[in-house]
Amino acid sequence: MTVTSAPIITSLLDNDLYKFTMLQAMLHQFPQTHGVYRFRCRNNSEAVYPLADIKESLEQQLDMLCELRFLEDELEYLRGLRFIRSDFVDYLELFKLKRRFITVSTDSKGRLLIDIEGPMIQAMFFEVFVLAIVNELYFNALSSPSVIEEGQRRLDDKVALLHQYAKQQSTDKPPFIVADFGTRRRFSKSWQAHVVETLHKAEPKIVSGTSNVYLAKQLGMTPIGTMAHEFMQAFQALDVRLRDSQKAALESWVHEYRGDLGIALTDVVGMDAFLRDFDLYFAKLFDGLRHDSGDPYIWGDKAIAHYQKLKIDPKTKILTFSDGLTLEKAWELHQYFKERIRTSFGIGTNLTNDMGITPINIVLKLVECNGQPVAKLSDSPGKTMINNDTYLAYLRQVFEVDEPE
Repeated sequence: MTVTSAPIITSLLDNDLYKFTMLQAMLHQFPQTHGVYRFRCRNNSEAVYPLADIKESLEQQLDMLCELRFLEDELEYLRGLRFIRSDFVDYLELFKLKRRFITVSTDSKGRLLIDIEGPMIQAMFFEVFVLAIVNELYFNALSSPSVIEEGQRRLDDKVALLHQYAKQQSTDKPPFIVADFGTRRRFSKSWQAHVVETLHKAEPKIVSGTSNVYLAKQLGMTPIGTMAHEFMQAFQALDVRLRDSQKAALESWVHEYRGDLGIALTDVVGMDAFLRDFDLYFAKLFDGLRHDSGDPYIWGDKAIAHYQKLKIDPKTKILTFSDGLTLEKAWELHQYFKERIRTSFGIGTNLTNDMGITPINIVLKLVECNGQPVAKLSDSPGKTMINNDTYLAYLRQVFEVDEPE
């Protein structure tokens, strides 16, 4: 495999917003927390060639990534976000990823192995960069004029679909809102920029936001994001009872952001267990909930019923959907829920890597924190990732989550 010499990541701002928001909270409240992350390709058998082939190029890209620093105009942009504190930007001015915290290897089956271990205020910031690099290196070998042509054809279809949805929107109903969540699974950095700019220009009232902070800055869009699973998971190993870990994570978030970034992630131990902890206090403090696994219709109905049980008008809240969406699926969900609750949608792979080639489903997940195992009991069983079955069984018992069928 040819080694790619040009850096793929050229700005530390080329990252999802929730990496910044989680990093700020960890730095302020738990700066000594230690984390271990593991890489996995969920559909390794569908890869056109072994991911092990990109190892040498990946090593080189990581070397270059760890030389980057935030530029002055990037720091000023971050200072302009009201939920980013000035002392955190001062920290970022000195920030540099340390190469010693990430290692790359391969196994006999041609699988790529990536391990990150170190302080979470370093380790957690690698994830999106690494996934974007792996994706771009993999697809570099598969790219061709015909692939780009097919990608453009599909993008044109999305533009036509957005125009159609814009015409159907009623002025007296909650708006149909879509954000780009595709940095980690993008075909390439340049293709993501092309897709997001094209869709935003076509229907700026629908596609108004992106999770990518660099693109938000460049295109004048709204940066979107709050928390990811790793933030909630970390509390399973911090100084609280395991049963209280979700409440502690939500409380920590409220303490940090004081009403900003009020979308809570629900599927770290499953929706039912989450709702048992999401009492009137949290339901009033948070603006809404984010779906990332399981049946979105069942999940949304449960969320609405929960708000109603707490005597909260669901129309004052918002549900954000972000699991394997297409524009068509998002529109169908919007139609189903719009009379009862506001909705928004984060679409990843189908926006930034819809090229006619099977995408690789890659993740880089927190598996240990402070020397203890942590896990996500996803509402989609295939998303659970842990190397400790004993802990997984204990987690299920504590949160009363049944084994998946």
